Amino acid sequence: MSASSTAVAADGAGGTGTSGPVPSGGRKAVSSALWAVLVPALLLLGSVLAQWATWLGVVVALATIAVAACVVGGSWHRAGAATLVSFGGFALMLFAGPAAYEGYMKAVGEPVDAVVTRVADRDQRRGPDMFCTLRELGGDRKTYEVSQQENCFGQARPGDRVEILKDPLGLLDPRLPDSPDQRNTTEITLAVSAALTLLVAAGTFYAGQRRRG
Repeated sequence: MSASSTAVAADGAGGTGTSGPVPSGGRKAVSSALWAVLVPALLLLGSVLAQWATWLGVVVALATIAVAACVVGGSWHRAGAATLVSFGGFALMLFAGPAAYEGYMKAVGEPVDAVVTRVADRDQRRGPDMFCTLRELGGDRKTYEVSQQENCFGQARPGDRVEILKDPLGLLDPRLPDSPDQRNTTEITLAVSAALTLLVAAGTFYAGQRRRG
């Protein structure tokens, strides 16, 4: 027997002997589906948590992206899919949080009359960084300072009376109303978030199905 025949026989299948076992078709489909659900679900959770505690949401989302990249790119050896999932995950972080906040506040937010007492752009050199100070006109007459995350984009001026939406649970800052040129922004943000969620899920599932041992 030649040296090459001996090497083939020792490997058992004519391979290099370095590849790990690949799961059967059924097990591969199940594990791929689990990862395809788990990764976008944790990204959505991190995006939602970031609206309440920014650091906590960012940690959850970034950890999810890191683990997904290691599994898809390292364990499954699908570098292209790992890049797609990583960039899709970052984009999902940017859209899903605001979409969840806007949808939640518009669905259950309590309308409260308030007056805008101050509008400030804190960093004009790098673009708008707007902050609005609001004071309730009734109840406890609480004062809030909200940012662009709460829809402060300069559409309200000091002295303007506005109807803000307050979180009934008191966990999130109140949201300023939309300006006339902000029609359908919530619907668009929700649609983009849904598309990115499907992209991340599909990329993860594809990589799992096409994994290399």
